[in-house]
Amino acid sequence: MKLLQNKVAIITGASRGIGKGIALKFAEQGCNIAFTYLSSVEKAKAFESELAGYGIKAKGYQSDAADFKAADQLVTDVVAEFGTVDVLVNNAGITRDTLLMRMSEQQWDEVINANLKSVFNLTKAVQKPMLKARSGSIINMSSVVGVKGNAGQANYSASKAGIIGFTKSVALELGSRNIRSNAIAPGFIETEMTGALDEKVVQGWRDSIPLKRGGTSEDVANLTLFLASDMSSYITGQCINVCGGMLT
Repeated sequence: MKLLQNKVAIITGASRGIGKGIALKFAEQGCNIAFTYLSSVEKAKAFESELAGYGIKAKGYQSDAADFKAADQLVTDVVAEFGTVDVLVNNAGITRDTLLMRMSEQQWDEVINANLKSVFNLTKAVQKPMLKARSGSIINMSSVVGVKGNAGQANYSASKAGIIGFTKSVALELGSRNIRSNAIAPGFIETEMTGALDEKVVQGWRDSIPLKRGGTSEDVANLTLFLASDMSSYITGQCINVCGGMLT
């Protein structure tokens, strides 16, 4: 029996990087997947086909998680198409890095809306089907930067720290209904975005990590799978770092 056999998951921002890794891992374990994307329709259709190759049902939705009404409509559409929602992975996020003295109000608002308000939007919307089923797992993607802070990322750090507080509050509110809420704080994860950086800089980051390597999307996906599955049925209200010992 696969870990997520016949379950239904919504994964936001799943067209690349960590989100894509999570979607593939879930599909491998028998999960039906509704994923969101913002722009590339062709890319989304190709990813639908790739996921369907695992013998599961997959559908991409062009939806902005930062838009309250769009998030509510997304959940309504997913329930109509798939019947329910068992797992929500709030993964969508952006960066607008700069020092606070140079940061514009727009750069602040864009990051808070995309990273934090999106988590509120989707979690609020998904409560209804989960409360009806008296079951569910909500997994929010935070960051080690939300735990320790980082110069030049005041907006991003604030959004990711807010996710941790939100996650713990939701766990306390919904625990009696068998709905779990946990956060994941990835460290330095090597994705397409980091591939564009200077190799010497990247190697310097690797050398500073106790495990002497950057993480992979699969490292994060493995923990997400565990938290989505019944193997973690007594774990809620936690923020788990996936950082190779960076914060140790």
